[in-house]
Amino acid sequence: MNSPTDKETTRDARHDGAMNHHATARQRRGFTAREWRLLALLCACLISAAGVTRFIESRRPPQDPAAQVSEELYVSPRVARRMSLSFNGLVADWYWLRTLQYVGRKAAAHEGAIPIDDLSSLNLKTLAPLLDEATTLDPQFMAAYEYGAVVLPAVDKDAAIKLVDKGIEANPRAWRLRSYLGYIYWQQGRYQEASEAYAAGSKVEGAPRWLAVLAAQMSAKGGSRDTARAIYEAMLRSSDDEHTRQLAASRLAQLQSLDETDALRRLLAAFRERAGGRCPASWRELAPVLRAARFRQDSTGAPLDPSDAPYQLLADECDVQLGEKSQVLRNY
Repeated sequence: MNSPTDKETTRDARHDGAMNHHATARQRRGFTAREWRLLALLCACLISAAGVTRFIESRRPPQDPAAQVSEELYVSPRVARRMSLSFNGLVADWYWLRTLQYVGRKAAAHEGAIPIDDLSSLNLKTLAPLLDEATTLDPQFMAAYEYGAVVLPAVDKDAAIKLVDKGIEANPRAWRLRSYLGYIYWQQGRYQEASEAYAAGSKVEGAPRWLAVLAAQMSAKGGSRDTARAIYEAMLRSSDDEHTRQLAASRLAQLQSLDETDALRRLLAAFRERAGGRCPASWRELAPVLRAARFRQDSTGAPLDPSDAPYQLLADECDVQLGEKSQVLRNY
């Protein structure tokens, strides 16, 4: 049996162990009691703001579905900064989710196809303020800058440039932001400014060599198909954003289809010259030539575009175009 002294020693040891366990747990947890109270207050404020907004929206008269997407921020920027306390990153995430929901609801209410990099038809009046507020609360929010660089130019070119410039100032070592600025200028045909942006990015420590190549290419042939291909290939390789990667992949497929269409037109012109001015009635008449040119073909002999849909032969015009089932973008 243990003596009373042994029992007291064991009890003291257990007490000391428990105290050490709680101290370790507090260290592992990382938040003080005051920080937990502040976090709880912040969450309560956000929930209250959302609740008030929903209450107001529930009292509004019925509207057209396309007009039901709110153009107002749930919380004004000034109030958001006051509410954020020391949790700016958390509120920035909230604004980021609000941005994605805003665009998604606008897209859902829109009728017809929407180009992946041209959302101007959605009338996104609040997109720029939402992205600006998210990046003000968290100046290192790279996903917001990247999304704005790809989507915002079609909505507000000046706001897109301002947003990326703001990101560059806050993140001078982020070469990707300079490449996005070059991309925006390139889209607008401002090739000299695009060249300067890519050149500035190439000088940032750790930047890839293709930035310097693009800078030189902009000055020589900024509007060429080769330059466009180089830009989208770089975006596909370097971007972490899924939306940006989808855009780059779709544009590369479009550029490939343009090259293929040009090649098919040359083959059609050569056939007509050999046939005394007659155009082929079907792709089967060109089957050997298409195989020699390494075109992929379906069972009918029709050449396939990058989305695996057959190109449409316009026999009366001796021309070719994307087929009805094609998933390749039709405008460039």
